[in-house]
Amino acid sequence: MAGVVRRIISTAKAPAAIGPYSQAVMVGDTMYISGQIGMDPSTGNLVSGGVVPEAEQALKNMGSILEAANIDYSNVVKATVLLADINDFAAVNDVYKKYFPANPPARAAFQVAALPKNGRVEIEAIAIASAIVDQQ
Repeated sequence: MAGVVRRIISTAKAPAAIGPYSQAVMVGDTMYISGQIGMDPSTGNLVSGGVVPEAEQALKNMGSILEAANIDYSNVVKATVLLADINDFAAVNDVYKKYFPANPPARAAFQVAALPKNGRVEIEAIAIASAIVDQQ
């Protein structure tokens, strides 16, 4: 029986997993990126300043993971944003759109009861590790 290849993606440029999970898993050409919070990979602490710098750092962390798989933000096809407070939706959008300026991925956003390390935002994603041709 033929199988599909599964490869664990990890990088020291993003925070190490704080539980029993991988930073990302590539299955065939599809990469599943674990939720990223605004944690500075050099200190293991959340960046200070609230939801905006946390969202910025979370997306930088995601970028490092994408880079470890030789792809970038343009390969992301689905994201999920988890917010400690749904009232932060607009502020996070302002950060998010800098990383996905054209043809942004499909996305869902939810308010949740709590996030790891008392973070304000967590972002997970699915990316395709192949050339993507946008079609209108």
